[in-house]
Amino acid sequence: MHPKKEQLDDAAKLLLAELEQKELTAKDRNQIPLQEMPSQDPRERIFNMDEVALGYTEAQVRIEALRCLQCKTKPCIKGCPVEIDIPAFILEAGKGDYARAASIIKESSLLPSVCGRVCPQEVQCQLYCTVGKAKKDVEQSVSIGRIERFVADYTREHGLDEVPQVGADTGKSVAVIGSGPASLSAAADLRREGHRVVMFEALHKVGGVLVYGIPEFRLPKEIVNYEVDILLKMGVEIRKNYLIGKTRTIDELFKKDGFDAIFIGSGAGLPKFLNIEGENSVGVFSANEYLTRSNLMRAYDTNNALTPIYHSKRVAVFGGGNVAMDAARTAKRLGAEVVSVIYRRTEAEMPARREEIAHAKEEGIEFVFLHAPMRIVPDEKGRVEAVEVIRCELGPEGEDGRRRSIMVEGTEHLRPYDTVIVAIGNDPNPLIKATTKGIETTRKGTIIVDPSTGATSLKGVYAGGDIVLGAATVILAMGQGRTAAKAMNEYLAAL
Repeated sequence: MHPKKEQLDDAAKLLLAELEQKELTAKDRNQIPLQEMPSQDPRERIFNMDEVALGYTEAQVRIEALRCLQCKTKPCIKGCPVEIDIPAFILEAGKGDYARAASIIKESSLLPSVCGRVCPQEVQCQLYCTVGKAKKDVEQSVSIGRIERFVADYTREHGLDEVPQVGADTGKSVAVIGSGPASLSAAADLRREGHRVVMFEALHKVGGVLVYGIPEFRLPKEIVNYEVDILLKMGVEIRKNYLIGKTRTIDELFKKDGFDAIFIGSGAGLPKFLNIEGENSVGVFSANEYLTRSNLMRAYDTNNALTPIYHSKRVAVFGGGNVAMDAARTAKRLGAEVVSVIYRRTEAEMPARREEIAHAKEEGIEFVFLHAPMRIVPDEKGRVEAVEVIRCELGPEGEDGRRRSIMVEGTEHLRPYDTVIVAIGNDPNPLIKATTKGIETTRKGTIIVDPSTGATSLKGVYAGGDIVLGAATVILAMGQGRTAAKAMNEYLAAL
C-alpha cells in the first residue's frame, strides 16, 4: 500500500471502530469528517503516467458512506444524468456489501469505475447533497464519486462483477456508431433487451474519448478495456477500423446490412482553432492530436511508442477546461520544463474541475489568467518561438451567464514558448452529416434530436452524446445514450 494511503487508512480504522460502537444520529453523521483522497506526491507523479488519485481504503469508504443522511427525498439523484439510486448504493457500501452496491449502480450505469474517476460530481449529484448544502460548501458533500469508484474497483478486483442479463433474441438488429460513453451505454441497454447490437469504431481501439482523450494518470486504460469486455460478454459485436461515412454510409447500414435501427454516438472530435497569425507554425497542436499521440499511441513510452512526440521545453496551453488541464499535465510528464495555461478569464470562471486545477497547480503548472493569445511568433525555421498575449479584464455577463472577457488595448507583450497546444473545444466531424441525406443538424454541425427520445429527423435513426451536445461530460453522454436506447427499444418492439 502507498505510504500516504497507509497513513490515512490507519486513522480511518480507528475512527470506524469508534463509529461502529454507537447508533448514529443525523447530527453524528454531520460531524464525521470528509475523508481525504490519497494521491501520489506531486514531485513523483510528474515523472510517471500512473494514476494520481489512489482511491479510498475500505475503512475510508465505510466512513464516507456513513456521512450520508439517507434523505427520504433523495435530492442527489436529481443531479445524476443516469439516475443512479445513490443513497441505496451508499447504504450498501457503508455495510461493506460492495457487490450489492455495485449491482445497484449497474442498474443505471455500465461504467462506474470510469464515472467514479472522471465525472464532475461537484456540479451534478454532489451539488444537491444535503450534507454539502448544510455546510454551504459542495466540497463537503458526501464523496459520491469516490465511493462509486471504490465499489466498482473492489468488485472488479475480487471477481464479484456479474455480466448483465440479456433478453431473448428479438430478431432485430441495431448499429451503434462510435464506442464512446453514449454508445457504450446505448449498446448495453439495447443488448439487454435481446436485440443484436453491432458497434462500429473508426479507430483501432474501443472507448472513444475515454481512450484517446483522457490521460492514463486520470483514467487507466485497463479499466476502460474491462468495461468494454463486459459488453463483449453480453454478446455485443464490435468492428474496429470501420469509418461510417466512408466504409459504409447510414443509408447502406439500412439497405445493404439490414439493420432495423441506428444509434449515432460518434462524438465531437474535430478540434477548434483560434485562427490567429502563426497558428500553422511547427510546434502548434490541437489538444486532440497531442493527447491522442500520448494516450492512444503511448508516445510517452519512448521505447515502445507507436508514434513520435514533439519534445518541448516551454509549452503554452490555450483554454481553461478539463482538456486543457489534461494537455498541460501531460506536457509536464513528457518533459516540459515550463507549462503555462493561458486563460482569458479568472480561475473562478474556468470550466475545469476544481480537483484537476488543484492537481495541476501541485504539479507546477503555471496559470496565466486574464490573458488571451493574439498571435504565435515563429523563428526563421517556422518553429514556435513566442506567443504574443494581451491582458484582459472581465466585463458584464454574456448570454451564457459568464462574464465576458474584454481585451485591454496597449497591453500586448511576448512570452517565450516552443510549443502551443490549443484546447478550446471540439466540433462534430462533418463526415456523417455530409454523407447522410435528410439528417438535420445545427449550424455547428451537431445533430438535432428530440431531447426526450434522441430521435433524429430520419426514421429509425437516433443520436446522443457529444455529436448532439457538443463537447460535454462522460455522464451526460451516457444519459443521452440511455434515453435513446429506451426509445429505440420501444420503436423496435413496434416494428
